[in-house]
Amino acid sequence: MLLFFIQAATLNAQDNDVIVKKTVDYAKEVQKLWQIPGMAISIVKDGKMIWSGGLGVKEMCASCGDSSGKTCGENSGKSCGENCGDSCGEKQVDANTLFQIGSVSKSFTAAVMASLVDEGKVKWEDTVKNILPDFKMYDKWVESNLQVKDIMTHHSGLQGQLGTYIPNMGYGREDIWNMLPLLKPKYSLRGSYEYNNITFIIASKIIEKLTGKSWEDNVRERIFKPLGMSSSRVIGDEFKAAQNVANPHEFVYKKGRALSDTTWVDSVAVNPLYGDEQALHWLTVVGPAGSISSTANDMAKYTLFHLNKGLANEKQVISKEQANYLRKGHTITSQDSSKITLYGHCWFIEQNSRYRVIFHTGTTWGFTTLCAYFPEMDLGITILVNSEAPAFPRYAIMRRMIDLYKGFPDKDYNKLFYEEWLASARKGMRTADKKAAEEAKEASPDIKLLTGTYDKGALFGKAVVTLEKSSVSDAGNAAKAQQAPNSAVDLKSPVAQQGPKSAVDLNAAVDLNSAENLYITVGPKGWKSKLTHKNGNEFTFRMDGNEFKIKFVNDIKSGKFNGLDIDFGYTENFGVWSKLN
Repeated sequence: MLLFFIQAATLNAQDNDVIVKKTVDYAKEVQKLWQIPGMAISIVKDGKMIWSGGLGVKEMCASCGDSSGKTCGENSGKSCGENCGDSCGEKQVDANTLFQIGSVSKSFTAAVMASLVDEGKVKWEDTVKNILPDFKMYDKWVESNLQVKDIMTHHSGLQGQLGTYIPNMGYGREDIWNMLPLLKPKYSLRGSYEYNNITFIIASKIIEKLTGKSWEDNVRERIFKPLGMSSSRVIGDEFKAAQNVANPHEFVYKKGRALSDTTWVDSVAVNPLYGDEQALHWLTVVGPAGSISSTANDMAKYTLFHLNKGLANEKQVISKEQANYLRKGHTITSQDSSKITLYGHCWFIEQNSRYRVIFHTGTTWGFTTLCAYFPEMDLGITILVNSEAPAFPRYAIMRRMIDLYKGFPDKDYNKLFYEEWLASARKGMRTADKKAAEEAKEASPDIKLLTGTYDKGALFGKAVVTLEKSSVSDAGNAAKAQQAPNSAVDLKSPVAQQGPKSAVDLNAAVDLNSAENLYITVGPKGWKSKLTHKNGNEFTFRMDGNEFKIKFVNDIKSGKFNGLDIDFGYTENFGVWSKLN
């Protein structure tokens, strides 16, 4: 009998080795097709990590176009040489390289809350108002009845992604907390699934109220420490200070060589992001919804923690009851004849005809992640990517691995997903081209009439519009803006296979020959950005990696400009900033 178990264990190990090799080889194919600079992957099976490692590089050179010798990034100073896509200093990704994990961070917040439920400090059915008397929402009934279990399951009634880009203008968590009653709901409470980030600020407030410690310290003490996740970090400044860290990269579909008036060669731009384009202030503010950074080795520990139902290093960090609750579906996100997907407490639960998978993706500026586990097979995988490529490449690797373990026939998800993405990208480009062609073009007003101070009250502060001479640094910032997408940041459900939002208008370069340009100084940080004219009274500006639209409002009778309206990205509708005399 003992010999039988020894032989079975040996066979299982051999099977794992074969499957892991095939999975990693397939990941290399995915990496090549999607032009991914670097990835880190960890695989766990039967209670232990069976593989972890890195593929590719931490940082690629900026696209060289037709010229060679272009320098890599801001700090390396090494040239790309003859090949665009060389690494900057040949820095290879390994299993301890730090990546931002985006919305996978949400599950850490939920795990912290579960630990407080275990301790009797809170119940999932408790109302937020009873815990936080200063809690306010637009809808007073929702304000009184919103429960703890509602704030992390995306059915609060707020539109998906509403408020996501407010931090990019320098506002903090406390500012957004105070803005909550200004956000008009799209649905009734629990009326529909709408993926939202800022409701996690409510969760952090509850955690801080009940523990007397910050959300960050709770994650470190309640999750990182007992799991041994010593390389993981919580906020943007910690990510910036790390040594073995991946650099973020944009991923933007572009038109290549024209074949006809309506067709072209497909092209993808993959460029490193630096400085403000990394949106590290946003990362810190969005915190409980998406600020954690981790490594392949640390995420293996985290995946095992969930597979083992809250057990880590022989300690029950959260109870089995709470671990099961976190993976219990609360909201239907999608369903068809082949599968149904639910959302639990910061995990998607997909049940199809062949298996069940519990997973979450993450997207920040230039980073994407997938963490998934299969309870019935005691199997899990984490894929960390330093490119804002869509979810397709990560799903391709995950699906291929599970097919190998299940013994299913070979299926090239990579090719299928890439063709599907290209078709969608082409369609989106044609739609954008048609809209641009049909849009009536209007000249800019006299920009001298737009200068002045605009006020939005104590909560938002003032916006100051000035005329200034452009500097050389403006030209450098504009060049970065041309390369940087208006980041996706999980723009819809992380289940959706989509890339970044439309890239920045390439006509937004600074004209150094112009005498003066408009600038706006806005937000609590006092950040200043150049305004770029788009059409008529409409301009754009970039802050913390995001592009904002702004429209100057003029009085119909007098013709004078008496206000401005800043578009925060969705339907926030905060209203006009009034010009002061």
